[in-house]
Amino acid sequence: ACTGIENIDEAITLLEQNNWDLVAAINGVIPQENGILQSEYGVETLHGPAYGPTSHSAAASSAPSSSSAFRHVVPSRQIVERQPRMLDFRVEYRDRNVDVVLEDSSSVGDIKNILENELQIPASKMLLKGWKTGDVDDSTVLKSLHLPKNNSLYVLTPDLPPPSSSHSGALQESLNQNFMLIVTHREVQREYNLNFSGSSTIQEVKRNVYDLTSIPVRHQLWEGWPPSATDDSMTLAVSGLTFPCHRLTVGRRSSPVQTREQSEEQCTDVHMVSDSDGDDFEDATEFGVDDGEMFGVASSALRKSPMMPENAENEGDALLQFTAEFSSRYGDCHPVYFIGSLEAAFQEAFYGKARDRKLLAIYLHHDESVLTNVFCSQMLCAESIVSYLSQNFITWAWDMTKEANRARFLTMCTRHFGSVVAQTIRTQKTDQFPLFLIIMGKRSSNEVLNVIQGNTTVDELMMRLMAAMEIFSAQQQEDIKDEDEREARENVKREQDEAYRISLEADRAKREAQEREMAEQFRLEQIRKEQEEEREAIRLSLEQSLPPEPKEESTESVSKLRIRTPSGEFFERRFLASSKLQVVFDFVASKGYPWEEYKLLGTFPRRDVTQLDPNKSLLEVKLYPQETLFLEAKE
Repeated sequence: ACTGIENIDEAITLLEQNNWDLVAAINGVIPQENGILQSEYGVETLHGPAYGPTSHSAAASSAPSSSSAFRHVVPSRQIVERQPRMLDFRVEYRDRNVDVVLEDSSSVGDIKNILENELQIPASKMLLKGWKTGDVDDSTVLKSLHLPKNNSLYVLTPDLPPPSSSHSGALQESLNQNFMLIVTHREVQREYNLNFSGSSTIQEVKRNVYDLTSIPVRHQLWEGWPPSATDDSMTLAVSGLTFPCHRLTVGRRSSPVQTREQSEEQCTDVHMVSDSDGDDFEDATEFGVDDGEMFGVASSALRKSPMMPENAENEGDALLQFTAEFSSRYGDCHPVYFIGSLEAAFQEAFYGKARDRKLLAIYLHHDESVLTNVFCSQMLCAESIVSYLSQNFITWAWDMTKEANRARFLTMCTRHFGSVVAQTIRTQKTDQFPLFLIIMGKRSSNEVLNVIQGNTTVDELMMRLMAAMEIFSAQQQEDIKDEDEREARENVKREQDEAYRISLEADRAKREAQEREMAEQFRLEQIRKEQEEEREAIRLSLEQSLPPEPKEESTESVSKLRIRTPSGEFFERRFLASSKLQVVFDFVASKGYPWEEYKLLGTFPRRDVTQLDPNKSLLEVKLYPQETLFLEAKE
């Protein structure tokens, strides 16, 4: 804008010749009478009207004058011969690292040729990975990739057999494995589960975490990396991570303000973010240039990337770009923007437990407003505002610059807040932006507590945030009280329900036990009855099968037996002496004493008659002419 140089390579060459001193580079191509003078800490312009872009013809036709601060002076610009730009590459292959230094006019194939001599691997078998751009082939010129000075690459050889050593085989296997990194963002207590291949580098992990947390790589403070992970260019496979999952914690490192010399040392490429630290460039204020204007040109005119893509399908992706672009414009000290849809922000802020709820702050950005740069850099990025917002608010953002994005937000606003709020935002003029909406969730609706316009101060902004917080705190205490009472009622009800359930279980168990006992008693009674009926049938059968009792005056020999029962009763009967002992057993069984359960004992001498042969006669077993026997139950 100041020098008319549009060629990136020429601009980089000029900056390298001046040791990346921006002011010296500009003074080198603009005559001193039309240029800028460097003071001790910043930049001073000659007295005169602010610079405005003019055509080359207009600049050439206007006469030189000291009142004109800047003019298009391309014809008088010094002609600079471009010196070759050298690029450093560290290439990792298995357990080796090869350093390659080439001019940016070389091609990717030139790197492979050097590696072919160093690694003794055919260039046609190499896959050179680690490029941060799209498709790269051997004919690609390095200059077209806009690479930083220092780069890290790695070589894969899928067509070559693995080395014979077990260590190299294990390394190749680790490169093909996927690692799950569980990264906890310390400040917001949020956890991310990230999958990386073993061939990914630690630097790639840190860059991805920067996209999620908005913490630049150089400001990231890590916990959990293994002691062996000493180099960001190291792959995860050789870093010593726990497979398959490894836990890490990241936070923001508090760092002092850098000096100008430190800033110059950290810059490695003006065209893209440095691969060595993954961070955005320092604000122009470090060179004494106001954030709103640089050499009289509005900063919005210098920025190419919009805050948010137009017609973005996914709100989360749009917010990721918004956060990254906001960091690159206004620095890393800014509110932590919620990444997700507006509905998800509502869920996060309003629908948790009453003690965990927060206010929702919606930041509406507009690039065409003259207040935007001042509001963002001096108020929204003030440490006191950032700290207060992070503690008490969920902050969600949207870019209203593009008409499609504006219409989309107004539709969301109508759906969630009603047509009145949507109409209020619709009638806001461009110069009244940016807007800061403070939303409080209620039981039935979401209430807009405050709409803060861009023409405010840090103190006024803090006072209005605190006023909204007081209203929210009062409502939150009522919600906490109601929630505690509701939980107490629910706990009592749960305890009563549990006691009732236990009582029902006990009653059912008792009833089932009684039913089982009655069923068992009934079953035993049936068995007993069946056994008694069976015994009675046997008894009657034996009684009927007994021979008739002989009379006393019988002429045959008669044996008179007197039998005593276990209960002390006696019964007598006459038997023929020639009758078998089995007849006596049958007689005793007919009285209800089967010989299987009882034994028949003699007195003198004491003997167990049931052990005798039942087929012998009474005479043979000496139960003649009379005998007294007694019954005894068997064990």
